[in-house]
Amino acid sequence: MNAAEVVVVGGGIIGVSVAYHLAARGVRDVVVLERGASLGEGSTGRATGGIRVQFASAIDIRLSQLAFQRLEHFAEETGGDSGYVPAGYLWLATDDQTLRMLRDALEIQREHGVRNAREVSVDDIASLNPALATGEIRGGTYCPTDGFIRPLAILAGYQAAAQRLGVRFICNAEVTGFTLDRRGGVTHVHTAQDTFATGVVVNAAGPWAAHVALLAGARLPVTPLRRQVALTQPTSVFPSTMPMTIFVADGFHLRVRDDRVMLLMASPGAADPFDVSVETEWIDRIGDIARLRLPPLADVAIDRATSWAGLYEQSPDGHAILGAAPEVPNLYYVNGSSGHGAMHAPALGMLLAELIVDGRTTLDISPLAPDRFTAPLRAEHHPL
Repeated sequence: MNAAEVVVVGGGIIGVSVAYHLAARGVRDVVVLERGASLGEGSTGRATGGIRVQFASAIDIRLSQLAFQRLEHFAEETGGDSGYVPAGYLWLATDDQTLRMLRDALEIQREHGVRNAREVSVDDIASLNPALATGEIRGGTYCPTDGFIRPLAILAGYQAAAQRLGVRFICNAEVTGFTLDRRGGVTHVHTAQDTFATGVVVNAAGPWAAHVALLAGARLPVTPLRRQVALTQPTSVFPSTMPMTIFVADGFHLRVRDDRVMLLMASPGAADPFDVSVETEWIDRIGDIARLRLPPLADVAIDRATSWAGLYEQSPDGHAILGAAPEVPNLYYVNGSSGHGAMHAPALGMLLAELIVDGRTTLDISPLAPDRFTAPLRAEHHPL
């Protein structure tokens, strides 16, 4: 039997960030257990890699601001490269109601210190993304320092730095159960191969987080939500610095990565909630929308073989769940980021490490408290 001061369940970008930040604060006896054959096999490796402060909720804005601050020091701390490119996020309204919603979100952003986000006119939009057919567009908002990151590169940087500090990473180690003491705390973590005695467990299992919590007798309202990505053939029709361009009303958005155009839009869930196949009909539909809204794509084919799907870890209100489980005092959640896990991982890892080591955090995380779901939801689920 092995032992560790902290066992982190899940070797995606969030779990590895937690492990690094714990080790950086002096907790060197940390083990990360990953169910897959390598780190980042789950949602991290399928993330599209955006980062932004343009949110409609204060807590998400603050998490993004903290994540940006952490990434400013990422190279010197870890030796890695986050891949950050400030290409900007361009939000588009095709009706007056959506434009009002974007303006309301902009006010919230400004109230929380975002100074460079601004409203943009149709002429501004045509300049920021000349490829757009602007006939249906009424206006939008834009922030030039929002942009793109490389989730797997961030994971690799945190992993290397954590290993230098003594963190152990074990793959092919799916957690199968927990042993609890009389007070309901976890004393041992079990995998098919081994058992780890521990005083603290971190649930960073992404879309599988509810199952991990249930093994400890806790209920965590996190569900998997499939998101599909259509990838074009290599093309030079758009520059690599084209901003992330988002039609708010239907959620269609696109960006360029590695000389291909990524096309994204919400789609119905699969019968199997963990299904990550890509629907042929969805690819056809998003291709038609893309060619209508961006005429230069008319002659660019979608590469069906390289298109993919991944899973969000969705919470009921669209916000992360961060803190100790109400039923299991030494089981900590860092779950439910609802599509924002890669961008917020640097912040969430730091905050959870602070909570575990110091019992308090530099940022007020009460809006993310796990017990908020024991009563009717207080927070609104914003589409931004």
